[in-house]
Amino acid sequence: MVKGVVDVRREIMALGGNLHADEEAALLEDGSNQSDLWGINIYPEVTGEDMIEFDSMINIRPAQKNRSLFVEDAVTRRRIVEIIMKLVQE
Repeated sequence: MVKGVVDVRREIMALGGNLHADEEAALLEDGSNQSDLWGINIYPEVTGEDMIEFDSMINIRPAQKNRSLFVEDAVTRRRIVEIIMKLVQE
C-alpha cells in the first residue's frame, strides 16, 4: 500500500510519505490549497479503480461537510479516480 494525497484542482498527487500529512505538507508548500487535498491509499497489486482506497485522517473536514476518514462526496471521489487513472496511465 502506498499513501497518497491528490490535489483535485491542480490534478497532481504526492506519493510515498510515512503519513498522509507528509504529502499534504509537501503539496501545500508547492502551492496547493488545503481544501483541494484529499488523502488516499493505492494498492499497486490491484488493477483499475479498485486500487484506490479513500481513507485518511486529513479527510476529516467538518467545514467541508466531510466528517469521516472516507471521502464522502461522490463527485470528489470520481474526480480523484479520474486524476489517479490519468496519472497512472501516463
